[in-house]
Amino acid sequence: MDTLKDRLHQYWLLARFDKPIGILILLWPTLWALWIAGDGRPDMLVLAVFVAGVVLMRAAGCVINDYADRDFDPHVDRCKLRPIAAGKVSSKEALIVFAVLCLTAFGLVLLMNLYTIALSFVGAFLAASYPFMKRFTHLPQAYLGAAFGFAVPMAFAAQTNEIPVVGWILYLAVLLWALVYDTMYAMVDIDDDLKIGVKSTAILFGKRVREITGALQIVILGLLFMVGNMRGLDWPYYAGLLAAAGLSAYQQKLIFHFHKPDCFKAFLNANWFGLAVFAGLVVAYL
Repeated sequence: MDTLKDRLHQYWLLARFDKPIGILILLWPTLWALWIAGDGRPDMLVLAVFVAGVVLMRAAGCVINDYADRDFDPHVDRCKLRPIAAGKVSSKEALIVFAVLCLTAFGLVLLMNLYTIALSFVGAFLAASYPFMKRFTHLPQAYLGAAFGFAVPMAFAAQTNEIPVVGWILYLAVLLWALVYDTMYAMVDIDDDLKIGVKSTAILFGKRVREITGALQIVILGLLFMVGNMRGLDWPYYAGLLAAAGLSAYQQKLIFHFHKPDCFKAFLNANWFGLAVFAGLVVAYL
């Protein structure tokens, strides 16, 4: 029994269920999309399926990421104690856990309409292939945004059986948002990444990382403003955007000196950005 308990604990750590911040950061844009697509009243079944789907696919993404980085993580201080890197979970076990998580998520998607089911294959491909992108491009953070932001068009498809222009604008905003917060996350590992040859936007942007991420944050807020204008949302939504703008400025302050602990704090602060936008949405629709 102790052995089984230990195995399950290692799988729990492998899927990062002990670190729910990643779930929250992925959940906020999904909730944005569901609230907008449902005019403030999302279908309860769709809401339940997408919340569970985010939890499962974030976990699956962490598992396949650690599998892909199994030769890199032992050389990265922040990652060397992860279950695969530490030799506590085998590569075969990781692939089995990944398959179980994906199949469970797909089982939930089968409760949705055919359009959403078809889109789920695209989302699954993006999520499974993302961890390998850092070998080939300096833009894996953009690919991450495309992968985990794909819940946005799927949410519109599930709620309305179509993806309107506003859905794609929101998707672009989420993609860029992920690029920004994951670049801040990558700033923590930049020295290790340079040593082992892993690519990232933090390396690509170099000394201009603050200016580029700052400019992207302005674009993100502009896109979110467009979304509110196209849907005729009331003032509380824009109050939420104003709070999000303040949080963006705070994140820039945190990364100003390239101090790694502060860069990680900036990444964590993305959670509050997501909450601010969602709170504004909820109150606007109420």
